[in-house]
Amino acid sequence: MNGHAFTLAGTDLIALASGALYWPAQDVLCVSDLHLGKAARRGRLGQATLPPYETRDTLARLGAVLGHTAPRTVICLGDSFDDPEAARELSDPDAETLRALQNGRRWIWIEGNHDPGPLGPAGEHMPNLAIGALRFTHNATPQGSGEISGHYHPKATVRSKGRAMSRPAFLIDATRVILPAFGTYTGGLRCSDPVLARLMSPDAIAVLTGARALCLPMGRA
Repeated sequence: MNGHAFTLAGTDLIALASGALYWPAQDVLCVSDLHLGKAARRGRLGQATLPPYETRDTLARLGAVLGHTAPRTVICLGDSFDDPEAARELSDPDAETLRALQNGRRWIWIEGNHDPGPLGPAGEHMPNLAIGALRFTHNATPQGSGEISGHYHPKATVRSKGRAMSRPAFLIDATRVILPAFGTYTGGLRCSDPVLARLMSPDAIAVLTGARALCLPMGRA
């Protein structure tokens, strides 16, 4: 499996190169910050437009990961929709794709700052979720232990063939993991940003996503 295996709170996990987190023992797949409907929301607000295919692309990539891992449970760590209206305005083809992805598995929507409260799509809606020693939430807390979160869209930089390339990245230390944004056109926050440096321990690592997972010390990424 293309990813970086690690242990958090005594639990074996895999940070997949796709940007999803897999928990083999519980057959759980976790993704964060899909931001479905971002292009439509920007259009409603009169902001600079994005190509109108980001939702389709995000769902297609998510479908590919689900096809590879075949999890029984999917946990979406908040900001799954760019706002509550985006959840109601999914096109019929996108809504049908989402229903097909959900079919036959437990699907949990964790609330985010963009999509607070229960929304229309099927599934369970929760502010956060604890399973064993792990706690799934949208936004990291200073004292988090066994915490899996998103929100910050961390990115790291690596040099390849003389060029600096920025890639979404997991941030991992002994007490927490912060997932990269899975959605298309979601932007990101450099892992050297002070807010992330305050949350992560000095020995934290960054696992860069892409064609293959690349593990680096967070301080060098």
